[in-house]
Amino acid sequence: MANPTPLPTDSRQLQAEETDVSAACVMTFNANDPSGAGGLTADIAAITSAGAHPLAVVTGAYVRDTTEIFDHFAFDEEAVADQARSALEDMPVTAIKVGFVGSPENISTIAEIASDYADVPLVAYMPSLSWWDESEIDSYLDAFRELMLPQTTVLVGNHSSLWRWLLPDWPGERSPSARDIAKAAAELGVPYTLVTGIPLPEQFIENVLATPQAVLYSEKFERFEAVFAGAGETLSAALCALLANGHDLQAATAEALTYLDHSLEAGFHPGMGHIVPDRLFWAQSDDDAEESDDEAEEDPTDDASLTSKSTFDLPPNGTLKH
Repeated sequence: MANPTPLPTDSRQLQAEETDVSAACVMTFNANDPSGAGGLTADIAAITSAGAHPLAVVTGAYVRDTTEIFDHFAFDEEAVADQARSALEDMPVTAIKVGFVGSPENISTIAEIASDYADVPLVAYMPSLSWWDESEIDSYLDAFRELMLPQTTVLVGNHSSLWRWLLPDWPGERSPSARDIAKAAAELGVPYTLVTGIPLPEQFIENVLATPQAVLYSEKFERFEAVFAGAGETLSAALCALLANGHDLQAATAEALTYLDHSLEAGFHPGMGHIVPDRLFWAQSDDDAEESDDEAEEDPTDDASLTSKSTFDLPPNGTLKH
């Protein structure tokens, strides 16, 4: 049988041009996680689940399981830059997510790339770095503060981690509020901060999107008894993808928190460590969902309260640079 006649080059180009590209492209910079709990694995699954196309740039690799991180190997900054530039020259990016990138040199490289796309929103997630050497933590956080935060549209992080990083000399007995943390972040160039895991009475926690002037969105959940790995990566990646798809920041935050809630509720236990969020919970059949692992015990409450109902334009990642 004769081989089919290939399409002329012009015809192939025409078909590509006529194809309806519906998925927004989100570039994520993060480390590979062989356990699948966090890192690029979490980003790719969450971004895809939120209806966007992930452009995943590997910045290094963790040595870890589902319980703890043992080590990390950072890629050379030129390897990171070459990966990103090659994809960016081919596809239009509509949002950028930055997770743990391994070294001050990589932070500098990514910040330079982000500055070339200053009209694109950038979501920066700061995980706990308690597993790392103290001197490495200090140099990494200093570089992130000076180079990445001025490029950041939304900073996402746990209340405890952001407090100790941005307000190390916090006075008084009360813990800082989300607005206090947002004020510290704004002084470094960040217009919006999403603070997660704020402790509340009676086994509840609160997640708050804030600026120094106002709480823009808050949502309360009942605390899970289980310990999860990769929850923050899941939330920040979903938020970034929703922004890429055109949601305003309040709507994207509400949707990302709902997505995280369902991912945790459907979480599963692939190994001997912590529970991993099921970022593809929506792909289960009804029968599978009823039989899914419910180690996380009770459903979190869905008790959202909007303190500012107005819709506002999302600023580019260069907003409030000093």
